[in-house]
Amino acid sequence: MTSPLPDGHPQWRPSKALGQNFLVDHGAVRRIVEAAEVDQEDTVLEIGPGKGVLTAALAEKAGQVVALEFDRHLAESLMSDFSGADNVRIIYADALEFPLETLPHPLKVVANLPYSVATPILFRLLENRHCLSRMVLMFQKEVAERILAEPGGRDYGVLSVMVQAFTRPKLEFVLPPDAFRPRPKIDSAVVSFETPSVPRVALVDENAFRRVVKAAFSQRRKTLRNSLKALLGERVEEVLLTVGIDPMRRAETLTLEEFARLSVASR
Repeated sequence: MTSPLPDGHPQWRPSKALGQNFLVDHGAVRRIVEAAEVDQEDTVLEIGPGKGVLTAALAEKAGQVVALEFDRHLAESLMSDFSGADNVRIIYADALEFPLETLPHPLKVVANLPYSVATPILFRLLENRHCLSRMVLMFQKEVAERILAEPGGRDYGVLSVMVQAFTRPKLEFVLPPDAFRPRPKIDSAVVSFETPSVPRVALVDENAFRRVVKAAFSQRRKTLRNSLKALLGERVEEVLLTVGIDPMRRAETLTLEEFARLSVASR
């Protein structure tokens, strides 16, 4: 399929601000679709379809593909390119605002996410995980490392805890810059996420869990006694000791289960 508007339109250029790096490696496209385990029963949500290379591959396997594109020129081009595809719907929309609950679900989400908004989009998908069955997403490699990080390392933080509490992430493969046009300056990584119907740790209040995790990492060089004081006040040591956590530990040493216990005690 062609993309006459972006390639031929004199006013259109790939946007650095939008993080537009288009996947051109067809082998990688095939591996992404395979990782998503797409079949004719699936409705697939694609975010940031760009020039439609992944869209076309998904359309061959899925019952329906809904693609959200924030770049108006690209969206118009895609609408033209896929006008004859009954199972592809192109929507000019912002994935950070589009009401995902209006789409048929459970959805599978498959996307080469725009680098500039990849993390906010991932958090929004987590908030809407009840609509999702599986995700296969591409990130900058360093973001993927943060998603997959284990306690004790420098990459372990809010992103690691929040993603791992609600999904089972797995690194699928890493791609070099020459898999894209324009070429980014960094490697990229494809991560798959299973989305279980209940959190992986016992949570009484997800909002309390989120508040505790963010507060704990807000001053990650400090001990929990100090980083959580703004949230818990004078009872910070009491709360930590109640759940068996040494107040002198730092946030990056806590497991998911310890964060969950702490969130319950903090309420």
